[in-house]
Amino acid sequence: MNNPAVQPSVTAIIADDEALLRHHLDKSLSEVWPELEIVGKAQNGLEAMQSIQQLKPDVAFLDIRMPELDGISLAKQLNKLDSPPLIVFITAYDEYAVKAFEHNAMDYLLKPINEERLLATCQKVQARLSSSQTQTGNPLEQPDITALMAQLQQLSQSTSQQTQPPYLSQPLYQQQKKHLTWLKASVGEDIHLIAVDDVAYFKAEDKYVSIFKKGQGGLLEELILRVSLKELIAQLNPDEFWQIHRSVVVKVSAIDKVKKGLSGQMSAYVSGEKLPISRASQALFKGM
Repeated sequence: MNNPAVQPSVTAIIADDEALLRHHLDKSLSEVWPELEIVGKAQNGLEAMQSIQQLKPDVAFLDIRMPELDGISLAKQLNKLDSPPLIVFITAYDEYAVKAFEHNAMDYLLKPINEERLLATCQKVQARLSSSQTQTGNPLEQPDITALMAQLQQLSQSTSQQTQPPYLSQPLYQQQKKHLTWLKASVGEDIHLIAVDDVAYFKAEDKYVSIFKKGQGGLLEELILRVSLKELIAQLNPDEFWQIHRSVVVKVSAIDKVKKGLSGQMSAYVSGEKLPISRASQALFKGM
């Protein structure tokens, strides 16, 4: 009786200069693709190159912006290998910029990583690996990233010189500075990645800012961001977030209603929560 052949496990490496994001992606991959074996993690491009040459993973999840050697340059070097891994880029570039190179990579993941999008990426990689197994003796065809290099060269150059506090996401630049798209917040000792689009409002406390986002059942969840409200406001899109009080910044689309009391004091209501509107900010709501 012949025993069925044991299928080799698919291996992968994660390269990102932020430990939190490496951990987050590792955990998310274990949920959407339990069979995938993460054989290595790297915090910069050179370390990733060494690990890939040594471990020869099937898949490489590469952050575009890394020290020592960025993800794009690393991918170009990997294409010179006899058996390069499939490359999935991890990027914070806005989707309009991602479209410029989508066809040149195996796939991409946009920060903050969405589980549904991650699942679709994993299924795409699995299909590619399965099709390659039917072509014995032929190495995986890796997309040519020469066009990708040309398309993103200016973006890479314009972002390479930018620095900012580590508790905020790295902003993106193409002609001009882009606004904050995600941030790190804490609940107790746990750290969470929060998409700015999910935030209902921010409220300043003594030495930190509380983030209120809609959770299950539409109820608001509170998380802590250790940064001043002033620093935060500078990163937000002023068309989407208004400072309605010295201690409150609200997402305009999250406001359910605005009411004026007998004294003339106005208040905004977000998911049942009453937020004060300073007299100086009342002009924002004229004509609404």
